[in-house]
Amino acid sequence: MQSKATTVRQYLDALPADRRKPIEAVRRVIRANLDPRYQEGMQYGMIGYFVPHSVYPPGYHCDPRQPLPFVGLASQKNHMAIYLYCLYADPAEVAWFEQAWTEAMAGTGKKLDMGKSCVRFRKLEDVPLDVVGQAVKRAPVDVFVALYEAATRRPAARASKPKTGKKAAKKSAKKARKNVKKKTAKKTAKKPATRAAKKTAKKTARRSKATAARKTPARRATRR
Repeated sequence: MQSKATTVRQYLDALPADRRKPIEAVRRVIRANLDPRYQEGMQYGMIGYFVPHSVYPPGYHCDPRQPLPFVGLASQKNHMAIYLYCLYADPAEVAWFEQAWTEAMAGTGKKLDMGKSCVRFRKLEDVPLDVVGQAVKRAPVDVFVALYEAATRRPAARASKPKTGKKAAKKSAKKARKNVKKKTAKKTAKKPATRAAKKTAKKTARRSKATAARKTPARRATRR
């Protein structure tokens, strides 16, 4: 559920009290542990923390006009959510986060509700704020950008190596011979056909000349 708010303050003011208080509490923890080179603002219709273009000019690879997203905080229709893109870029960090969250919430009976990088919650009591703060603090800008670039880098396409050796030479020779045979067969098949066509054309030309000569007025006069 994307908001049309243009500032974080507008976004928070538009929330009902039961949503605004937990969102503000999570926001305070994020800001307290955030590398100062990140910026806070509205991104994709929610509160966003991102690497500005002044720090990382390439921006987000999905849309370079957007700064590189780091954390998102949103009030959705049926839940609230923290989008931890810093975890998405590193499986080791995901494993650490899941373990830290589980240990922090041990004995409460509340389980971690998490997608690839989205943590969903309905009440503030469902969130171990210190774990969220640690996750943010563990990824300063330099670390996050390095993880992001490593995760999005595509391996170069491998060029196919030419086959060498006796077997390869025999195969290529066989292919060459087959190609020559095919070409020769096509040529020989075409030759008789063209010869026959030429003979037929000559015969028809002779016949047409003979017929035309019979029908001329001079011939008719001599017959009379």
